[in-house]
Amino acid sequence: MTPAVIALVGTLDTKGDEYAYLRDRIREAGASALLIDAGVLGRPGATPDITRQAVAEAAGQRIADLVAAGDRAVALGVMGRGTGAILADLVESGSCSGVLAVGGSGGTSVAVRAFSQLPFGFPKMIVSTQVASAGGALAGGSDVLLMSSVADIAGLNRLTRRVLSTAAAAIVGAVKAPAVPAGDRSLAFATMLGLTTTGVTAAGARLQQVGYEVVTFHATGEGGRTMEKLIGPMEVSAMLDLTTVEVADEVVGGTKPAGGDRLRTAGRLGIPQVVSTGGTDMVRFGPRDSVPEHFGDRVFHVHNDLVTLMRTSPEECLEIGRVIGARLASATGPAVLIVPLRGSSAIAVDGGPFHDPAADAALAEGLRGSLTGSDARIVCVDTHINDPAFSRAAADRLLAILEGNDRAPQQ
Repeated sequence: MTPAVIALVGTLDTKGDEYAYLRDRIREAGASALLIDAGVLGRPGATPDITRQAVAEAAGQRIADLVAAGDRAVALGVMGRGTGAILADLVESGSCSGVLAVGGSGGTSVAVRAFSQLPFGFPKMIVSTQVASAGGALAGGSDVLLMSSVADIAGLNRLTRRVLSTAAAAIVGAVKAPAVPAGDRSLAFATMLGLTTTGVTAAGARLQQVGYEVVTFHATGEGGRTMEKLIGPMEVSAMLDLTTVEVADEVVGGTKPAGGDRLRTAGRLGIPQVVSTGGTDMVRFGPRDSVPEHFGDRVFHVHNDLVTLMRTSPEECLEIGRVIGARLASATGPAVLIVPLRGSSAIAVDGGPFHDPAADAALAEGLRGSLTGSDARIVCVDTHINDPAFSRAAADRLLAILEGNDRAPQQ
């Protein structure tokens, strides 16, 4: 039986000894190693199987030009793109079973760019000095396994040998793990926040009852980015996107936006979707003392020691509504926006700290203005987002679209 092949991606001008050690540990674990040199300036400290010249050429550049330019940031970007192109070819041809990279900020940036092009489920691992401070950003919306190097990866010693040995065993174990069957149920994606959990969970359960497999993403910025990235590759059949708080963070400047692709992928692919306003009553920040000073007179709710919520104002809600509506208006498939009139989160209901009818009205105004003249529709439900009646309405609306019998008028 041919051993699994692990592609090792590294800057061999600074990490040659470490990668030679990794290669030996991988071979001892029963796999084969393919060493890819993504370094630029110094001489390789280990003999690569794929040279830096080949990596640069895969990105349409020459290594000599990168050296002459002397711009490290530009060079790392080029090597990341080239490495990604090479890995994509290796994966497509079945010549590679998993990927592993170790490094500091430079080598990590190459790996993050390269690994982001690889499919979900393909084993990929990064050992980095940056994991503790920037783990979410390093994941890049993929299922990459992150491991802190603890010490700087600057030579072999009793600590780095232990870390590298563990990493080698982990990636070999990952590629040898049995495949997980995909199943035969149609797939639906949903979005949730702690303060919309009750409503989204109940709506998702309704879809599961009729045979759908529901995958729920936590709308924390990284969750939304990951979801948008997976909609196409995972062949999603339906979207129950009830929690769009990440758009509020994007518009106002909170700490958990999901970027400009949020609410675009399903529409571009024509996937049926029911969308709601879950969490648009709030913008997220870190601990209370981390909130920017210019927001000092606003209404806040301390969710926990790590998360402070700020109530969105009528002016902000108007713009949030416009953005959500504009993105849905461009959908090429059926899209319905279902609005809970009595609160978009557990703390925006009557008597809650974020109850603000004027802001809710502004949100609805922005939504209607952007959706006017489009095929997407807006439907209002006279309850809050966590009410069982709202959950039933959202799930049944999506099922009606999927069954081709949604005839309810726009409101």
